[in-house]
Amino acid sequence: MQELEPSWPGDPRRELAAGLMQAAAQIAPKFFYDRLGSALFAAICQLEEYYPTRTERAVLSHCGEDLATVAGAGRTLIDLGAGDCVKAERLFALLKPQRYVALDISADFLEASLARLRREHHGLVVNGYGCDFTSDWALPDEVPRDSRLFFYPGSSIGNFSPEEARAFLARLRANVEADGRLLIGVDLVKDPATLVAAYDDALGVTAAFNRNVLLHVNRLLGADFSIADWCHVALFEPVQSRIEMHLEALRPVSVSWPGGGRKFSAGERIHTENSYKYRQEDFAELLTLAGWNSVRCWTDSRRWFAVICARAA
Repeated sequence: MQELEPSWPGDPRRELAAGLMQAAAQIAPKFFYDRLGSALFAAICQLEEYYPTRTERAVLSHCGEDLATVAGAGRTLIDLGAGDCVKAERLFALLKPQRYVALDISADFLEASLARLRREHHGLVVNGYGCDFTSDWALPDEVPRDSRLFFYPGSSIGNFSPEEARAFLARLRANVEADGRLLIGVDLVKDPATLVAAYDDALGVTAAFNRNVLLHVNRLLGADFSIADWCHVALFEPVQSRIEMHLEALRPVSVSWPGGGRKFSAGERIHTENSYKYRQEDFAELLTLAGWNSVRCWTDSRRWFAVICARAA
């Protein structure tokens, strides 16, 4: 983990090539987030169809003082996948953090967000780190280990399979002391039509977000994808209770990169994202298995979205 710098953490070429060469090709969703991808996701969060952001915001607003009591004020607030930092910033007045630590894989996008926070929140210690926090990692020594509060909003935990989510939550637990807390947003099971619309909006912003990953892959891998050859597909897979996003070839396509390449037939897909949807009791069990105790859960009136505060077990 490094202090902010305008470069991708690590060398992604091996991972990308391996994913593209699988029988069912895939690109990990973390590769969505170059500068443009981060901006497009911020736009998605403003869409009418994309209910998670506004529903989570309403839940956090409603729980107010209860949240402050349970989570505790004066902590080190660690924002996972911080992006524009706005979600965490809305909690500053409530939680009164001593330090704010923003982690994001798109370091250059994050840098501008942190510059704004430093101007507008004098007296708050602000740190930012470009890192792939979905893999093994640890915060640097300058970030105190005690009184840490991890913040993982937006149901991003759904990008992991349940097994991967358990491992990820366990890594968070390993990065806190006995007084550690976790505040996490979880998208709940609901009707498939609402789910699919949230990932396939009428304006086409999510489609642009999905197709932009190919441009990012071109830069990282040296590939020659043309976005004109691909369309966005979103569907609900009920057996695993997840939304899937894919890119589907509109025609036979040949793609090459240094040291490799692949032919795609018309209709063949590249799997770019999963978003698992949970029942509240199932996610509480997942937290327990990962070393956390679920202390409080708040939901909206329709029970579409949950915000859970957990403490280290």
